[in-house]
Amino acid sequence: MTQKRRNGGRSKHGRGHVRYVRCTNCARCVPKDKAIKKFVIRNIVEAAAVRDLAEASVYDSYPLPKLYTKLSYCVSCAIHSKIVRNRSKEARRDRTPPPRFRPKRDDQPAPRPTTT
Repeated sequence: MTQKRRNGGRSKHGRGHVRYVRCTNCARCVPKDKAIKKFVIRNIVEAAAVRDLAEASVYDSYPLPKLYTKLSYCVSCAIHSKIVRNRSKEARRDRTPPPRFRPKRDDQPAPRPTTT
C-alpha cells in the first residue's frame, strides 16, 4: 500500500509504544510523538494593563513575570486552528524545519538604525 509520509506522521522510530498526551484544544488522546507541539512564552499581564501596572508600582523598573506553556495539539485541531497547513506532494519532501522566532532578550540593546 502506498504511504503518504516517510515517517507515517510520527517520530517513533524503533520504539514500540509511546505514551499519550491530551490535546490542548479538544482533549483527544494523541501519541506524544504524533502531537503537534508549540511552546508559548507570554506575559502574565496583558498588554493593555502593563502601563496601568507600571504607574501603580512602587518600583521603577519591575520585570513582569512570564507564562511558559507547552501546548500539544491533535492533527485535526492543529489544521483547524492553522498551526500547520497541508502541503503538496513535492513540498512534503522538504524536511527542513520552519524558521524559529526567538524572543529578543531584555539585556541586549536594540540595534540602532544607521543613517547614511
